[in-house]
Amino acid sequence: MTGSSDAAARQAQRQPVPAGREPEPWLRGTLTAIPPVQRAVIHALELAGEDLRLWGGSLTAEEFYRRPYGLPPVSFHLRHISGSLDRFFTYAQGAALSAVQLAALAGEMDGPGEQEAALDEFQASLRRAAEYLRESAGRDLSEPVKIGRKELPSTLGGLLVHAADHTQRHAGQAVTTAKLLLAMRSAPGIGTTKY
Repeated sequence: MTGSSDAAARQAQRQPVPAGREPEPWLRGTLTAIPPVQRAVIHALELAGEDLRLWGGSLTAEEFYRRPYGLPPVSFHLRHISGSLDRFFTYAQGAALSAVQLAALAGEMDGPGEQEAALDEFQASLRRAAEYLRESAGRDLSEPVKIGRKELPSTLGGLLVHAADHTQRHAGQAVTTAKLLLAMRSAPGIGTTKY
């Protein structure tokens, strides 16, 4: 497997990078002192942050909260990623969710607020998650953890990988919605369902 991984890395280095964009975080050779699983999760979080800055950064406040064709707004995905990361790392520490965390979960789909505050909180949540991942570098990934009110069984490694998967899934949905909203600027009247 290592030989094929090395070959894939060499091939990726030969691929041209679009003008103005670096290779994706996992191809930059960064964070090499961090164990591979935590490194991969941090790289997934970095990619989500970069993609959402790229595609969501030019949305107006109204577009940020709009629900084209009934899709969840970009604002929801950012709040949901932020809240989910907080919840995941609470479970990773063996703790139950607080009343504040449960209230935040219930309010993730709430209507318009301060766009800049939502973007700042999203970026702060990515930084907190990366810091937690650095701190957890020495933990045993097979360590059992319990998830949710039902205390479903998982492992620390499973939870960390899911944090990356979940973040990327919602980042992709937010990017798709942002791309749709940007395209709708040139075709007013379509997708007029508002938040």
